[in-house]
Formats: sequence, structure tokens, C-alpha cells
Amino acid sequence: MDVTALLLQTAGSLAAILALAGLAWWLKLGVASALVGEGDIRRVAGEVEDGFDPLDCAVSKDHTAALARDADGRIMVIKRHGNRFAGRILGPRAQARLWRDRGMAAVEVDPGEPRFGTVFLDIAEADTWADAINRVDSSRHA
Repeated sequence: MDVTALLLQTAGSLAAILALAGLAWWLKLGVASALVGEGDIRRVAGEVEDGFDPLDCAVSKDHTAALARDADGRIMVIKRHGNRFAGRILGPRAQARLWRDRGMAAVEVDPGEPRFGTVFLDIAEADTWADAINRVDSSRHA
């Protein structure tokens, strides 16, 4: 194979890659989502659990995770998973750990499901949310 054919093949491949990347950018594929406000949290919570209507919400400062509580007292933790969000309603195995540093407080939530993983949230009223999570009653959550 001569050098000219190799250069043409390489240039063609590069052009195809750039065209596909441009198409993905134009379609906004792979763009990282963010939880900007209560409306986003309500939408995501409703997608995770049909009928889950949050009354109280807290979003992390980096907008990648949130906590939501409904009228029944159920608490849902939401985190970014790729360019979408995943969530779990917390059960009796859930635990929250409060982190304090220089007057700031954050909470680390372990929903009790190893495959879901822990979620770190730098939120206002972290101590209140941590207490609520650690008081989740097994009789109220099936």
C-alpha cells in the first residue's frame, strides 16, 4: 500500500469521526445533566418511583445529587448516573453519616444496596436530613 492511499484512508477516517462527534454534540448526546431546582428533583423522583411527589427537597451544591421526602415520610436519594439520574427510596438498611469541616456540614448516604453505592451530598440542613434517614422505620417502608 502506498503512502497516498494510507493518507487518504486516515483523512477519511478522521473526517468520519469528526462528523459523528459533531452529530452527537448537535443532538446533545452525552451532556451531563444537572439538578438545578425543585422542578428537576420532582421530575426525576417521579421517573424513579411512579407517584412519588416530594414535599421537601435538598439538592447538593454541585447539582449532581438530591434528597426528597414525600407526604408519607418516605425519603428518596437521587444521584447522577452517566448523563441521567438514578434514585432509591431508602429502607431500614439505609444509613447516613454526617461530615463536618470548618463549620460546613455534608451527609453521606448509604441506601443499603451495594450496587447503588453511597451518595455524598453537600446540602443545607445536612444534620436534619441525616437524622431523618437514620430514623427510617422498617414498618413504614415495605
